[in-house]
Amino acid sequence: MPIQTPPLRAVHDERGAKFTAFGGWDMPVEFDSIRTEHAAVRENAGRFDVSHMGQIHVTGPDSTTLMQRLTTNDVARLEVGDAQYATITDEDGIIVDDTVVYRLPDETGDATYLFVPNAGTDEATHERWLAYRNEWDLEATVDNCTDEYAMFALQGPATPDLVDEETEGSVTELARFEAKYAEIDGIECWTARTGYTGEDGFELFVPWNEAERIWSAFDCQPCGLGARNTLRIEAGFLLAGQDFDRESNPRTPYEAGVGFTVALETEFVGRDALARISEEDLDERLVGLQLIDPGIPRHGYDITSTEGRVVGTVTSGTMSPTLERAIGLGYVPTAYAEPGTTVHVVVRGRSKKARVETMPFIDTV
Repeated sequence: MPIQTPPLRAVHDERGAKFTAFGGWDMPVEFDSIRTEHAAVRENAGRFDVSHMGQIHVTGPDSTTLMQRLTTNDVARLEVGDAQYATITDEDGIIVDDTVVYRLPDETGDATYLFVPNAGTDEATHERWLAYRNEWDLEATVDNCTDEYAMFALQGPATPDLVDEETEGSVTELARFEAKYAEIDGIECWTARTGYTGEDGFELFVPWNEAERIWSAFDCQPCGLGARNTLRIEAGFLLAGQDFDRESNPRTPYEAGVGFTVALETEFVGRDALARISEEDLDERLVGLQLIDPGIPRHGYDITSTEGRVVGTVTSGTMSPTLERAIGLGYVPTAYAEPGTTVHVVVRGRSKKARVETMPFIDTV
């Protein structure tokens, strides 16, 4: 399968970006340095091209029913302009993907939604929605719009004013997880106060052929996937395929620390399994880790007890530019999940002392 390129691949290349393959896309991983880009977001403002994320559009008389049955949160609570974080689970309650669902203005009188599956999963997610729609005989139109829209994230404490200056009409009145259509340089963009960094900011859905015009409208530090990763780990946010994976690391929302996305009063695929699990004690939980000894926890490293017995696995890790400490995420038995618990992480064959920490590692908005 050929690798996909974002609409601004040439623009980023000219700017001197370094690229990496991620989720089937050729994406900028770094423009200047991860530390420079990370600091810009924490202290001022940064812009990310996240056009590798999927976009699925759903409308029709049964659109709410379809969305409600295939995501774990309560979609029926969304008013036009609202957004919510949710997971997509299988019949056993295992996370297939996580997503943000947006309620768009109604089309032809029907509730209309846009939701964002992770990179490289848009086709499978589109097929999943169509298959269940047909199985349940629902009347809904489901379109994969991933190649129709670029997606940018403007993140950092200075971004509300930065974005507001470029939009026709104010967007600063939007609360977290609210969105609306706003004109930027004469182009209508779906503008959402959401993000993946732990900072205030906006995510913009931009017509593909207007991507360069909108990207160029904002004068702030361009950032790549490297800084996006360090920022999201500090904020304790999950990365699909790494902090959970249906095949290699199957996890329920409760194990992954996102049980708040599960609305058991609704009917969705996996609901009965999660209802049973919610009444049981968890065997394992995702926790934050901070290394006390020198070293950096990396995906796949063993977590051991103080006696050297393997008890868990690191799923994400980095040297935190904000804290200047090595931090990570990983699953451990609940007996080891209490903050302050001492464990060890095996880094390149050497046991390094670590401590279980409360997430997020930093203050977030």
